[in-house]
Amino acid sequence: MAVIANAKVQTLQAPWSGEVTSGKHQLITDKPESFGGQDKGLAPYDLVCAGLISCTMITLRMYAQHKGIELGEFTVEADFKANKEGEEWMERRLYFVDSLSEELQKKILDICSKTPVTKTLLRSLKINTVLV
Repeated sequence: MAVIANAKVQTLQAPWSGEVTSGKHQLITDKPESFGGQDKGLAPYDLVCAGLISCTMITLRMYAQHKGIELGEFTVEADFKANKEGEEWMERRLYFVDSLSEELQKKILDICSKTPVTKTLLRSLKINTVLV
């Protein structure tokens, strides 16, 4: 079994704040003020969106490098959404500075559907929780 990623969070003084560490990297997580937090860092669903969009960006850049394609500058955004019926989904948007051919646009959409984080989010994920 290979470990793909790992992270830990240590509680901070503020009610919903924590310091997330992964290897030599740190960031603060918190809830927005509208949820009683102090909005000092990314909320949990922001982190899920960040995982999806960063994987998308990296995968597209790797594909372009491998195929010798110049994608130019681009931005990837994502929102996590829910409705009153309990349905949840994510919306991912890509913005390219340079115009792309219709063929390349279709290929990019296909690649986006196959990024590692996309595939993980689209299938059910088993979560094992243990007290240590």
